[in-house]
This record gives sequence, C-alpha cells and structure tokens, in this order.
Amino acid sequence: MTTANGMVEPSNDIEYVYIAASDINGLLRGKRIPSNQLDKVTNEGIRLPLSILGVDIWGADVIESSQCNGDIDAIAKPTGRAPASLINTSTPSSLLPVWLYHESNEPYYGDARHVLNHISQQFKALGLTPVMATELEFYLVDYTEGETPKPPIRPKSGLRLNKTSILSINDLLQFDEFLDEVYAQCRKLDIPVDAALAENGCGQFEINLLHVDDPLKAADDAILFKQVIKSVAARRKLTATFMAKPFGKQSGNGFHVHCSLLDKDGNNVFDNDTEEGSDILRHAVAGLLATMSDCTLLFAPHVNSYRRFTPGTLAPNNISWGYENRTAAVRIPGGDTKARRIEHRVSGADANPYLVCSAVLAGMLYGIENKLEAPEPINSITYDDVDLKTLPLDWLSAIREFENSDLVGSLFPSEMIELLIAVKKQEAKRFAQQVTNLEYLTYLQDV
Repeated sequence: MTTANGMVEPSNDIEYVYIAASDINGLLRGKRIPSNQLDKVTNEGIRLPLSILGVDIWGADVIESSQCNGDIDAIAKPTGRAPASLINTSTPSSLLPVWLYHESNEPYYGDARHVLNHISQQFKALGLTPVMATELEFYLVDYTEGETPKPPIRPKSGLRLNKTSILSINDLLQFDEFLDEVYAQCRKLDIPVDAALAENGCGQFEINLLHVDDPLKAADDAILFKQVIKSVAARRKLTATFMAKPFGKQSGNGFHVHCSLLDKDGNNVFDNDTEEGSDILRHAVAGLLATMSDCTLLFAPHVNSYRRFTPGTLAPNNISWGYENRTAAVRIPGGDTKARRIEHRVSGADANPYLVCSAVLAGMLYGIENKLEAPEPINSITYDDVDLKTLPLDWLSAIREFENSDLVGSLFPSEMIELLIAVKKQEAKRFAQQVTNLEYLTYLQDV
C-alpha cells in the first residue's frame, strides 16, 4: 500500500520484494530484497547497475554502448506505485516498480519511463493532459522448448482449439476461469481492465484497458498487465506470448494505443461537435504520419515484428489515416464526439509500452506545435494503395532509418536513441549469424 507521506509498503505477509525496472526492450530487471529493507529503498533508493536497462534481448551486455562504461551504478527509486503481489512464487512476494537516476539525481534517459515523462511534461507546459488507453493482444499456447507452439486445450471440453473464431463467446466461456483470475489480479494491482474478446487467431485473445489521464500510468499498466497474463497462464501450464507474429499464417499480436487531449478545464480538444473533429486533431494526426516512418523501430523493435506487417491482416504496412478505417495506421473511431480520439494501430504487442506511448505523444506534439496539415483521410482498404508511402518493412531498414533520422534526434533524448541503436545492432548481428533449418533444406544439396 502507499502511505500518506508517499511511502510504499508491502502487506504484512510479504517476505520478499522484487525491485524491478523496465529495460529498453520492456523486460523487467532488478533484484530481490527482504521486505524489511523496503523502507530504506523508499527513503534512499537502491543501487543498480546502469547497464541492466541496456542489455540485449538475451540479457547480454551491449559491447558498443558508451553509456555503461565501467558498469557504473545508478540510483533506483520507487515510481510511487504500490508493490504488486506476485502469484507464482514459493514464498509471499511482491514487485516494486522503480526507475533509474544518475548519481547526480538527474533522470537517466536510457530508462524509457523517463523518456515518456519527459514528453508528457511538454504537454503539461502547453496546458494539455494526454488521456491514453491500450489494447494488447496475446496468444495462449502449449509450448515445449524446441517444438512448434500448439493451440491450447480447451479447459472444459478437453479438446484442443483447432480453428480461428473471432469474437467467439464459446472460446471466452471455455477460458473463463483464466479470464476471471486475470481480472481479479488486475483489480488488485489497480490495472483498469475492460472488455475481453477472442481474437482472429487460434487461441488469441485481447483485453482492453480503460483510459487514464496519466501516460505513465497507462504504460505502467501495460507492463504489469503483461506480467499478470504470463503468470496466470503459467499457473494453468500454458504459455502466454506477446510475440508480434508467433504463427506465420495467423494474425499477429497488436498493441493499439488510444489517445485524446484535455485542456485545463477538462475539455477534449479533439472535439468540436462534428464528426471530423477539431483542427488540433488533424494537426496531431499529421504529426503522427510525419514521424511514423522514422519511429517504426519503436513500434516494431524485433526481427519477428516485421512478419506482422502482412497485407490483409489489419496490421498497417503504410502511412495512412482514416475515420473508422481499421486498415489504416491511424484510425479515428466513431461514436460520441465528446470521446473523439486517435487510435494508433502500428505497434506490435512485443514493443516497449513506454517507448510506444512516447513515440505516439511525440508525434502528436510535433504536429500540434508545427500546425501540420493532414492529407485527406482514406476510407477504403489501404493495403494496395500504391500512392501511400510504406513503413520500413524489415528490421535492418527500420534500424537504419531511426539511426539516420534528424527528426528522431529532435523528438527524444540522446541517451535513449544511442542506447536503443546499440542494442538493436547487437541483436541484429546475432540473428544474421544464424543459419536456419529452412536454409539447409532449401540450399544444402541443391545449389
């Protein structure tokens, strides 16, 4: 719980606290401490190596990173969120979210949470408050290491799922105990869960989180939500995966972000009582389109991410926007004009929520401050529109575009940019050194 003076305390039965910060890939890293040390952590912080947020996806140090020279320590401080109870530990334990600061008490911008806070403060300076909500898709699978993942067995019928069945009530009912526990755990952690649905893939689900008027909380919620899903699935001998494209012939996992802006009186500045929305809405859309290609690496950070950009799968592969158009990268949902908002549909569920929300807000801010004009909206299927510019459709192209972009340098702190580039280059080098079984089957004897 959080006390009146802002201290964070575990419940009385907690024996250990896992101190956790989110690395550049959105994975939690830190250490375990006895719960009686929590007061000290709250008052003074705790020392953690700066390098832990800049390791690659396998947890290896990044050789070319200049930020972690000598593996110096940073000061990890609680974010203010209460410790979250963990459900898959042998002794009662909780997880305390922290973020990293330099020894000088300056924010360390290799910590993506600080990047998001930095951009959020720029909206505050304009008298605007971003309101954000996220939608995360995931698959439940049976997985044994070294084998291809299989669809899960229906808990009640005992039969394995064998088909896609979008919005299937039967699939929701089969997995209702899993969903019940997810909702119960989320309520304990102040994660505002909303609707759940069976998605287009076999064993794929989506759970929506409600809008909150704090981008940091929205991203925190998404990080903790993924931990809840994985933990609850593991209790049922299942694996939950947020890979962008775990199956080549099925739908990928998306991470859609909804955003509106409130003025100092709480009014939605995107609403002008028309179906089209306000000028500031179109400026924000224009900014998102102008920055989208340069920022693709933030929306699709892994080699597997680019398998999701397949035409015809409701995953956008070009720079486009439209009203009620789910084939576009930026969609303006219909409904009550007072809830007028932007839906950003580019990201995969494998992306770091802090960096995704940062890129969405930075793009909107760029368009608003420069009063950019959006092109005409597209209300037809976008996939085959040859007049639209495509996103970088492979990982190496996205890394190069991010690295060479002057625009990226103007949107984000240099510490984050340099760290992300170093991490992604090291990961790409390792993947390039792997020869797949398909290559052996195709070429070994015949060429």
